[in-house]
Amino acid sequence: MKFDHLVLNVSEDYQSEGTRTQNIREMGLLYDPKKGKGTRGFKATNIWIGKEYFEMISIKKRDGGGWKREWVNAFNNGERGLICLMLDVTNLNHLVKKLEAKGVAISPPESIEIKFLFNFISKTLPWYNSYLNFFQNVPMQIGFQQMKNEKVKLNLQKYMVPNSSKNNITGIKRIQVNGPFSVSDFEMLKTVFENSLLEENQITIHLENSQVLVFKKDETFNVQVELNHKNSSSINRDCWIENTQIFY
Repeated sequence: MKFDHLVLNVSEDYQSEGTRTQNIREMGLLYDPKKGKGTRGFKATNIWIGKEYFEMISIKKRDGGGWKREWVNAFNNGERGLICLMLDVTNLNHLVKKLEAKGVAISPPESIEIKFLFNFISKTLPWYNSYLNFFQNVPMQIGFQQMKNEKVKLNLQKYMVPNSSKNNITGIKRIQVNGPFSVSDFEMLKTVFENSLLEENQITIHLENSQVLVFKKDETFNVQVELNHKNSSSINRDCWIENTQIFY
């Protein structure tokens, strides 16, 4: 299990040329806001970092145009920033059955279908997703993703451009999510992630490739994402995308 991507609800100015886009680029993250997917109801733009990425979503129509309903509702209710942390897994069916047996609520694996041109055309994306419930007092959830096969995964990596690896920023090292997590939230996390360390105010989870995921109790919901880098000569060493700080 490892980081795959972070889904963030963002205002439109993160997806057009301007100060926010420039701040992202000044820390060495290659970003082209003109590229991405979308429908009449939503727009998605990506910041590619090695094999991982940030997926930024703005909602153009209140119905979301085929985007995930819970995330659309959160956007319409004013929620900005991290809405879902997606983790890559090798056997999603096995994980879902294992968690169900432990009493953890998780959605069954499903493919995502995006509809275009007033629902006359649809495209099924080549992966399967399952989601845990939203946290009680923190407006985000954890999702798990499995590509249909290795060939699809390798093919998709060809489209992960422009990629910040060209600036020696090679991936995500550590993610810390701060917020008013409840006792039951931490109990759920401890059940889902067996190799975790539970302390009084935080839970630390060790993933593949030495990646670390931390959930810490705090009054305010915000996120810190630490990146792997080598010999970076960027102007800045951090930037913010809504409630999420990216740094190295």
